[in-house]
Amino acid sequence: MKKSMKVVALILSSLMAFPAVAADQQELTVYTAFEPELLQRYQDAFEAEHPDITIKWVRESTGVITARLLAEKENNKADVVWGLAGSSMALLKKEGVLSPYTPADLDKIKPELVDPDAQKAWFGNQAFFNVICYNTVVGKKKNIPKPETWQDLLKPVYKGQIAMPDPSSSGTGYMQVAAWLQTMGKEKGWNYMTKLDNNIAHYSHSGSKTCVQAAMGEVAVGISQAIRGAQLKSEGAPIDLILPEGGIGWDVESVGLVSNTKHPEAAKTLINWTLTRKANEQYAQNYAVVGHKDVNKPVSNYPDVKSAMVKMDFNKMAEERDAVLKEWSQRFEQKINS
Repeated sequence: MKKSMKVVALILSSLMAFPAVAADQQELTVYTAFEPELLQRYQDAFEAEHPDITIKWVRESTGVITARLLAEKENNKADVVWGLAGSSMALLKKEGVLSPYTPADLDKIKPELVDPDAQKAWFGNQAFFNVICYNTVVGKKKNIPKPETWQDLLKPVYKGQIAMPDPSSSGTGYMQVAAWLQTMGKEKGWNYMTKLDNNIAHYSHSGSKTCVQAAMGEVAVGISQAIRGAQLKSEGAPIDLILPEGGIGWDVESVGLVSNTKHPEAAKTLINWTLTRKANEQYAQNYAVVGHKDVNKPVSNYPDVKSAMVKMDFNKMAEERDAVLKEWSQRFEQKINS
C-alpha cells in the first residue's frame, strides 16, 4: 500500500511539473521575407540551442511585410523582424516600429551591412543581389541574344520577353528600381524604366518568380534574385546568370527588435543568435555574402556579385520609398501580374 501511494505521489509530482515547463516556454512571433524553404532550417538551428523559445513565422514578400508592420505600429503583433531588406528596416525604424538595440558581438558583423546610424536598430544577416536570368534555350530558339548591359534590354528583340518583380510588393523589384534611380539619376532612371516597360511582358508579385519563369521558358529574361538563379541553375535549369554592365541592385536581409514586444528578453536572445557564427554558417549555405566577418563559403553557381555591386543608400531608399512606388505604379501598374 505504501509503495502504491509513493507511485501515485510520484506521478502527481510529475504531472504538476508540466505546467511549470509550459509557463517557461515563450513563443516569438517573427515576421520575415526569407524564402519559405529556409524557415524550418533556421528555426531548428535556433531552437536546438534555445529550447525554451519557439518561433512562430509570419512570412510574406518584402513589400507586404513592410506594409503590415507599418499598419500595426500602434499595436505591434510581431516580436522580431528577421529576414527583411535593410531599406525596409530603415523605414520601419523611422516610423518607430523598430527599437534601437545593441546586440552581443556586433563588432563581428561587417559594418557595411549594419544600420549606419549611431542608434542602431537593424543588423545584416546576409546581402542579396539581383541578376538577369537568361534562358539559353529560348534565346537560341527565338534568336534573342544574351544581354550584357541594362541598355541591351531596351532593344526591340526583347519585346514581351522580360519579366520583372513589382517593386510595390517585392524588395527585389524595389532595390533594382532604387539602384537605377541612384546610379542614373532620377530623370534618366525614369526614362530608362519607361523604355524598358515597352519590352516587359509583366511585373510579378514575387522577386524569385521572375527567374522561375525564365527557367521554365515563359520569358527569355527574368530580372530576379541571384540566390534563386543559382538554385535553379544548380538544379539543371538552362539559364545563365548575368551581371549587366552598369551594376546591380542589392540590399541586406536584416534582423531587428520590434518596439513594445511583450517578450523583450527572448526577442533579444533570438537577435543575438542571428548574428552568431553558427547562424551565419546557416546563411552561407545559400548566400555568398553573409554578415559575420569570419564566415565565407562559396555557393554553387553563384556569380561574383561583389564586382557588380553599385553604391546603395538604404536611408535614401527608405525616405523616398512612398514617392517612388507611387510614381512607379502610376506609370507601370497595368502590367502587374500575380
